[in-house]
Amino acid sequence: MTEDAGAGAGPQGELVTGAPARRPARVVLEGRHIDVRPFDVDLHAADLFAASHGGAAQAALWDYLSVPPFPDLEAFRRSYAEAAQKDDPLMFALVDRAGGKAVGHATYMRIEPAHRVIEVGNILYTPALQRSPAATEAMYLMARHVFEDLGYRRYEWKCNALNAPSRRAAARLGFTYEGLFRQHMIVKGRNRDTTWFSLLDTEWPRAKAAFEAWLAPDNFDQDGRQKRRLEDIRNDLEKETP
Repeated sequence: MTEDAGAGAGPQGELVTGAPARRPARVVLEGRHIDVRPFDVDLHAADLFAASHGGAAQAALWDYLSVPPFPDLEAFRRSYAEAAQKDDPLMFALVDRAGGKAVGHATYMRIEPAHRVIEVGNILYTPALQRSPAATEAMYLMARHVFEDLGYRRYEWKCNALNAPSRRAAARLGFTYEGLFRQHMIVKGRNRDTTWFSLLDTEWPRAKAAFEAWLAPDNFDQDGRQKRRLEDIRNDLEKETP
């Protein structure tokens, strides 16, 4: 006799309770080195265009983004004015607190409050932001907001499988590699295999503690060099957990 598929005899996932997550809004997330601010073309476009165009290092920033470098500021403004109006992806400028200029951007995207899943993506770090405490702090601020203010269970990071710096960044920040989606997209006329990473709400407390220990002023010497790596701090915290 055939069993009724709806009888509930098969294994079931863990019951999830609680309300859906909140949709992210255009709020300001303030840090010590960087502020995450709703993208405003009039405030941020000129500085970000200047920081992301003009040399080989700047041109390489666009290799894995969905758009190419822009021929001029007006073309940049038009594209980003349209992007800034969208709610998903929801774009934020990364603004250096010392200089007050936009030095990058990032978005919340593929936002699914009912499933409590959200992704961080469309990340642009200009040379002025790369490999700095501000770069790490920006990702810390966005993750903290997702888990602690908005109530998400799963925070995703996806990137072109050929984008080695992005894969390294995901691992460094505490995301877990989950697999490769082959022939996932066509971007700029080229095949894109996509690597998937995630950070879960149950993993966030340890990730948060590692972020905060790494970002602490006493983790840097007088020349601004880190004393302990973020990965090492997180691994040590894991060993200390019963």
